[in-house]
Amino acid sequence: MPRQVRPYTVTPHLPKSIEALREIAYNLWWTWHQEARELFIRIDQALWDKVYHNPVAMLGRLSQERLAQVAADDGFLAHLERVKAALHEYMTGKTWYDQHMGGKPRANIAYFSAEFGIHECLPIYSGGLGVLAGDHLKSASGLGLPLVGVGLAYYNGYCRQYLNADGWQQEFLQFNDFYNLCCVLEKDARGNPVKASVELPGREVRFQVWRAQVGRVPLFLLDTRIEENRPEDRAITDQLYGGNHEHRLVQEIVLGVGGYRALRAMGREPDVCHMNEGHSAFLALERMRILIEEKGLTFEQAREAVLAGNVFTTHTPVPA
Repeated sequence: MPRQVRPYTVTPHLPKSIEALREIAYNLWWTWHQEARELFIRIDQALWDKVYHNPVAMLGRLSQERLAQVAADDGFLAHLERVKAALHEYMTGKTWYDQHMGGKPRANIAYFSAEFGIHECLPIYSGGLGVLAGDHLKSASGLGLPLVGVGLAYYNGYCRQYLNADGWQQEFLQFNDFYNLCCVLEKDARGNPVKASVELPGREVRFQVWRAQVGRVPLFLLDTRIEENRPEDRAITDQLYGGNHEHRLVQEIVLGVGGYRALRAMGREPDVCHMNEGHSAFLALERMRILIEEKGLTFEQAREAVLAGNVFTTHTPVPA
């Protein structure tokens, strides 16, 4: 009889008095809040550094003995309560948007980018374009803008470098285990993972959606590494700026077309789409297709409507 192999998700058991650590760890608000970071350093600074300042991975590696010690530390509990209160105040307090746009119709915004530089513990960025995108989300969170981010969930992260026995530099790709990053699978009302798909020549590619909470702003990351896909299609979201021209083109279709479809599947269809560089440009065609097929607009009418609701940023303008 063949063995039954099933995936299991194991999460650390936190004593009730420190359960708030999980809530704090899964909101990247802590990346710009010093006292929140000091909370995790206080538990185990050596481990904090070892996991590249990733609180989710850290909580998963702590022994139950150490967690019990922390849960019985009155000084730590007072520190935790201050950080928890600060997070709740941040999430529920009045924002610039509330004060200046209150009562006006909300224009939901989606910010698409191939990379987002939020923090080193979420290695899905390469350089300035990603840092710009990450800062955009943080600023939107601070202002209280009705904005979401859309990107790709790359399962190969940074190149880690080391010297071999002969003194030669070597490198390897760090594997991004999203179950141990500051992300959760986005689920529908029935508790099932949200999934959407795009059509490619001769096949359909499906993907699931991870959510990283950046303060008040959710960042949705599309992941093709699921069982429904062929092995080569699971590798679509393998690496930022990797592969040949065809691979990059398919990544951009998933980001632009798939990202827009994912937002619709979650009931978050945006009024305005902001494209950070041209990697997500296919979303403009997807928006036009929807207006033509579902609303009965002509091609020219759809083009004008989409033009009014799209914003494009060129990161590094150069002469044509």
